Amino acid sequence: MTPAFVPQAILAALDRGGVKYVLIGGLAAILHGAPHLTTDVDIVPQEGLRNLERLSSVLRELNARIRVTGEEGGVPFNHDAESLRRVRIWNLETDHGDLDITFVPSGTQGYEDLRRDVVPMKVRGVDVPVASLADVIRSKEAAGRERDRVVLPTLRRMLEAGEGRSEL
Repeated sequence: MTPAFVPQAILAALDRGGVKYVLIGGLAAILHGAPHLTTDVDIVPQEGLRNLERLSSVLRELNARIRVTGEEGGVPFNHDAESLRRVRIWNLETDHGDLDITFVPSGTQGYEDLRRDVVPMKVRGVDVPVASLADVIRSKEAAGRERDRVVLPTLRRMLEAGEGRSEL
């Protein structure tokens, strides 16, 4: 059975764990005000060893498993800091929904690149470092996936209109 998607629980765990990251993808777009749905949390973590150790601890707390088609409940995995560093994209399932970790999203140079224009937001009392709307657009354009092409016109209009939020 697929767990309920509770993104605020994932974000709160990252915050409690002191993980340095930038939120990207569909949830970042929604936090900027996009009227779309998403079913996962996408993050770009800072790659320092201490930060990856903190991330590993949070993954343990969230009961993270590798998301595999046809494998109900996912596959357990070793996610110490070195293991996390060696794989550039992780598609995970947690007790609170899906969590995707990408070190260098399409169209970006990773954490340091995205951090420059991060928009700090509060989501139900949790501080969340959200990629700027321009960076979300840049990444979605570079990814070139159909699901991204569908939302890009709305995101571009929002950027041109200067729309966005800073708290939920």
